[in-house]
Amino acid sequence: MIILGISAFYHDSAAALVKDGEIIAAAQEERFTRKKHDSRFPFYAIEYCLNELGITLSDVDYIAFYDKPFLKFERLLETYLAFAPKGFKSFSASLPVWVKDKLFQKKTIIDELKKIDSSIDFSSKLLFSEHHQSHAASAFYPSPFEKAVVITMDGVGEWATTSIAVGDGKTLTMKEEIHFPHSLGLLYSAFTYYTGFKVNSGEYKVMGLAPYGEPKYVDKIYEHLIDVKEDGSFKLNMDYFDYCTDLKMTNDKFDQLFGAPARKPDVSPLTQREMDLAASVQVVVEEVVEKLCRSAKEKYGCENLCLAGGVALNCVANGKIVAKNIFKNVWVQPAAGDAGGSLGAALASYYHHLGNERVVHPEDAMKGSYLGPKYELEDITKELDSVGAKYQVYDESDVLEKTAELLANKKAIGWFQGRMEFGPRALGGRSIIADPSCEKMQKTLNLKVKFRESFRPFAPSVLEEDVTNWFDYQGKSPYMLMVAPVKEQHRRAMSESELKLFGIEKLNVKRSSIPAITHVDYSARIQTVTEKTNSRYYHVIKKFKEKTDIPIVVNTSFNVRGEPIVCTPTDAFKCFMGTHLDALVVENCLLLKESQDQTLLERYEGKFDLD
Repeated sequence: MIILGISAFYHDSAAALVKDGEIIAAAQEERFTRKKHDSRFPFYAIEYCLNELGITLSDVDYIAFYDKPFLKFERLLETYLAFAPKGFKSFSASLPVWVKDKLFQKKTIIDELKKIDSSIDFSSKLLFSEHHQSHAASAFYPSPFEKAVVITMDGVGEWATTSIAVGDGKTLTMKEEIHFPHSLGLLYSAFTYYTGFKVNSGEYKVMGLAPYGEPKYVDKIYEHLIDVKEDGSFKLNMDYFDYCTDLKMTNDKFDQLFGAPARKPDVSPLTQREMDLAASVQVVVEEVVEKLCRSAKEKYGCENLCLAGGVALNCVANGKIVAKNIFKNVWVQPAAGDAGGSLGAALASYYHHLGNERVVHPEDAMKGSYLGPKYELEDITKELDSVGAKYQVYDESDVLEKTAELLANKKAIGWFQGRMEFGPRALGGRSIIADPSCEKMQKTLNLKVKFRESFRPFAPSVLEEDVTNWFDYQGKSPYMLMVAPVKEQHRRAMSESELKLFGIEKLNVKRSSIPAITHVDYSARIQTVTEKTNSRYYHVIKKFKEKTDIPIVVNTSFNVRGEPIVCTPTDAFKCFMGTHLDALVVENCLLLKESQDQTLLERYEGKFDLD
């Protein structure tokens, strides 16, 4: 049985293909269209998924959509009625769009599918899963657990913003929900907006900014903005938020509470105030998530926890849940956001709706999240030739050796290998890699390669067998969704003057023997790498270890700010030539910057809309 899952029309459209319960392929539409967070119908992602299995749309038994549009329309109407007459302007602007495009979305989906194959009766094949059921299914069914508590947290689906479910074999039972407008994701997004970042894409910047600040506003947040019970249930005070009735997240009362209007994006400088606000909302989210987890463990008695939804991408909160041993095992869906809803919808249809038996994989069923396109050498050389690239082709052992040597010589490398990752993290398929011991590497990568804010941290990819020697972390973190401290013996003692530094002044202080991946609070967002899940990536890190005694490389996504992660060899070459990367490795092809036609260099900064 073949099921195609689709998410679309909000943000991060994607498609996923499941055959007899096995995840065959999954990809976000943005990777093909080169438009960040593309919300349009995922024609290219669907085409890729079908090609991966060598089938056409007529071979698909069911097509599953990741939420229920009519329930969303119901929520819109009820919300505006509840707050009337406030927000009439916003309501009158959005209603025609909803009536035209969203209310009759089933017809819209069928019309879009008919553009691929007009001969198929899609009405008999189309299934709908509720938004949080899709998230929960994406977390539980691929997990390595027979039974687990499943917590999903995001901005909002149809009505639910937080849900708790219990998965047992092939069944997934929704137990509890918190409904809109009370949302942990929207609380975090409100602070994202208020500190001058873009909602639905800048939340991770708030998480990265938090360690530069002091959580001095925590009491104020609890006193005025959110009422949290001991079981983790919560209510927001809507007097301070405008997202129900307006086109912005916060209002004048929010401004008065924190003493100033929202920071203007990319105009006003970041100040200590924004850093303190980020630190404060991060603490609140961590505390609410911890209470939810403790309550769920007590109520349902499971040893295993699965997480999904946008809040599950908050790897700092995830790391603290693991460190506190609330559950014996924790597994987070790597495509935890709306893109992963396409996979969840397909899996919910296969197991929950159709009742098929489930086989639990001892690692997990995500195949390392390497579920996107792979390119053969013949296709790679054809693309590189067409764009005028100069390259050398080596056998595998030589290309790994040369890459490790370049890394040891402090070179920044575009690394393009195997299948593209599904989800927001680059995991060694479409990555930029570098030496973590280089003091200047964090600043160089941010400002000269990624063209992004200087405060942003980078992640380490570490050989799984070496993780406990370098980080205070036990176990696996293959999807870069856990944060843990660098071990004490690798840290550098701070001088008295350095300890007195505040905010962004902390940025350029060397904190450990691996400064490029050590954040200002000595933390790191860890990816553990094994030979089984990514052999080439494992072996290039191992060769780097042989040369340096460091079993770690810097790993950041292969793109610049505002650009989707590269998908094709041509994408990789363009990014390589538009940034200060020193080398590019595309499978067995090695490209050095100094060997390229210098007329092909281009100014990549400003090419994409800022995120």
